[in-house]
Amino acid sequence: MGELDQRRRACLAAWTTFVENGDPAAPLVRPEILDSWNRSGASVNPGLGRAPLADEQDTDRFWRGSPLQVAVERVEAELRRTAEDGDLVVAVTDPDTRVLWTYGGRVMRRRAESVNFVAAGRWDDASIGTNALDLANRHDRPAMVFSAEHYSPIVHNWVCWAAPLHDPVSGAKLGVLDISTTWDRTHPIGLATARVLARLVEQAMPRSSYYGGGDAVEEGHEPGLVLSLLGTAEAWVDGQRLLLNRRQSEILALLALHPDGLSLEQLHAMLYGDHAVTFSTLKAEVSHLRQALSGQLASRPYRLLMPIATDVDHVLGLLRRGEVGAAVHAYGGDLLPGTESPALVEMGEYVAVAVREALLADPQPDAVLQYSELAPYDTAVLEACLARLTPEGLPHPAVPLLKARLAVAAER
Repeated sequence: MGELDQRRRACLAAWTTFVENGDPAAPLVRPEILDSWNRSGASVNPGLGRAPLADEQDTDRFWRGSPLQVAVERVEAELRRTAEDGDLVVAVTDPDTRVLWTYGGRVMRRRAESVNFVAAGRWDDASIGTNALDLANRHDRPAMVFSAEHYSPIVHNWVCWAAPLHDPVSGAKLGVLDISTTWDRTHPIGLATARVLARLVEQAMPRSSYYGGGDAVEEGHEPGLVLSLLGTAEAWVDGQRLLLNRRQSEILALLALHPDGLSLEQLHAMLYGDHAVTFSTLKAEVSHLRQALSGQLASRPYRLLMPIATDVDHVLGLLRRGEVGAAVHAYGGDLLPGTESPALVEMGEYVAVAVREALLADPQPDAVLQYSELAPYDTAVLEACLARLTPEGLPHPAVPLLKARLAVAAER
């Protein structure tokens, strides 16, 4: 408690220096906090008593029947249990940081209601000042705001951890998930917990797709093929999940990754390599797959006759745009784990190396922690991240977790 109290006092001193005395306080706070304080100071009165409310009927209309509501309802028991066990308040927002849903433990529920941390509450920093929800939404990565790092004194007694929510297929940003409690209950696993809960909600999302940046469509009506290949093997056609065997999944993956088509000989080599498998066997597998796809698979060359979206292309596209954190978030692990297809093994290695090299070049702490869950013994990435954080001399909530991961990896 003594260390936390000292940290709280330092935050309050920096806030007072900035807000009341007009001094920059740059050496005393994290850069993202200072940037947000500057934005907040232009529009927020520090004496604000509670967050402003958006139109409650409009908020309810947006929430009812939305993909986020469907996902939250599917995992609501887990979210409620987390809030009650830790006396937290859990919130989900839209892309404008408007609160859509909350649930709180006994004490935190009352605290949240007193400051309008409720449905329709506006928690962008232009409305209420610096907070973790806005930072996570603005920077598209998990964020923590502790005590007087908040711009508004009404939440100086809080600590908040937030993680962005994305559509699991398109990667489109849907809002954020936040967990909050009192500053004295700060714990190193807070940020990781927010990230885990956000991922839980994402995994419960209806399978929507945003082909070409268009509007989302409801589950059961998405046009085309959606493939999840990284860490799993799932195929959806027009919103309906396909039940495929391992070989059919591999063929479908190869065709999806080669949309211009493959000849019989090319597909055979990519699938079987040097194994003595006849062309007739491959043709039979393709025939079964064609039936599952309702005929949407052409011959000469073999080619899929529908729009295609894969998580492989999504991750590689994010890396090309330099969005490392989002790429790691979308990266589920090895491509079709256990596959013996030479082409898929090679593609899986390519994606894995691309993600790792991107992290070595830009070791964002939250992305590194998430990556370490998939590659727990990759000490080089952990060391690169610690090397970047340590010289800055600023406390960062990821440092203890990174050091713990490194210690475990070193003992293997």
